[in-house]
Amino acid sequence: MAVQLRSLADVLALDFDTIIDVRSPSEWAEDHVPGAVSLPVLDDAERARVGTIYKQASPFSARKIGAALVAKNAAAHLEGPLAEKPGGWRPLVYCWRGGQRSGSFASILAQIGWRVEVVQGGYKAWRRLVVDALYTDTFPFRLVVLDGNTGSAKTEVLNLLPARGVQVVDLEGLANHRGSLFGSMGAQPSQKAFEGRLALALARLDPARPVVVEAESAKVGECRLPPKLWRAMVEAPRVAIEAPRRARAEYLLGAYADLVADAARLDGVVASLALAHPREVIAEWRAMVAAGQFVDLAEGLMARHYDPRYGKHRARMAVPFTEVAVDGLGDPGAIADRVAEAVAGL
Repeated sequence: MAVQLRSLADVLALDFDTIIDVRSPSEWAEDHVPGAVSLPVLDDAERARVGTIYKQASPFSARKIGAALVAKNAAAHLEGPLAEKPGGWRPLVYCWRGGQRSGSFASILAQIGWRVEVVQGGYKAWRRLVVDALYTDTFPFRLVVLDGNTGSAKTEVLNLLPARGVQVVDLEGLANHRGSLFGSMGAQPSQKAFEGRLALALARLDPARPVVVEAESAKVGECRLPPKLWRAMVEAPRVAIEAPRRARAEYLLGAYADLVADAARLDGVVASLALAHPREVIAEWRAMVAAGQFVDLAEGLMARHYDPRYGKHRARMAVPFTEVAVDGLGDPGAIADRVAEAVAGL
């Protein structure tokens, strides 16, 4: 039986014990349905081999060899990750287009007695829903942008807002990046995977209520924001946390503890600013890294690099700003209370 995905709500409503992606590892790595597990029935080399035979020899030979490879790999999965699955296990299987790979694997699982189903249209059906939601359909949400200079605890405050009844989308969390030159948190998802995460995050929200997002550029690390979302952010009212520069510098030591703990990496990032600042300024900042003067470094970076850029960007904007002024950042919960009040008043 084939499952049709007509909307992202259908994806959220899927009620299966396991969603299985049987495509090759490289296909999986680029993107997959969130929450799915990878059990390829053809690896990358096998898929290329079958495809070459199909084009250069004969479709019949390709199907015969492909069937043998699928059977071999399915046996490995049955003796490995699926070995302990009970009789009532309900898997959902998909491949690229919902064709032979998912159909073959599903047939084997069904013969065992499991209540298996396949996704009609496969991964392409999922991807079509994502593209429609982010690029084709009208953007349905009224956004409020949580603003504030670097070190204003925006991300922490953003993630405290749902407990106060405020809808949010954490773009940095979805992109696995803190949104600045110093913001690397490890490997980022591919663009397609980021879009899939974003589309599902938006599908969970109520369009009748405002949605808060953190102020970002058009890219979060290497992940590009869809143009409709970016335009909505540019035009949205803003709630800006205003905190003293020293308090922000001290806050950054905790927020970027991983970077502070890696002096070589931090020095490399500071050195990469050489085209934007005089040589003596870069030398001063690198000396601070070497001496462990991280609060002074953060304050210097904000004074000379980040705050002026934020100021120029805001000066070009013609949107309502609501200021939430604080003396310090030691109580993010209290700041979140005030931000939630400001959002409710817009």
